[in-house]
Amino acid sequence: MSQKQEQQMDIEELRTFVEVADAKGVTKATRRLGVSKSIVSRRLARLEQDLDVQLLARTTHGAALTEAGATFRD
Repeated sequence: MSQKQEQQMDIEELRTFVEVADAKGVTKATRRLGVSKSIVSRRLARLEQDLDVQLLARTTHGAALTEAGATFRD
């Protein structure tokens, strides 16, 4: 990851990603974070766009880490 990418990452985006990954879903993560689903979705979208990779596979039943997401989470 380049220094420019590191500078662009927002701590709230990273925290949101970790919460969604740990909760295995957006809904549970929103409760833990105390923010709306739209905020969580926007944060995740920005992080994935900044990294140019899909980190989570979202379904109506939750979210699962992609291979890239698992690597990034570690």
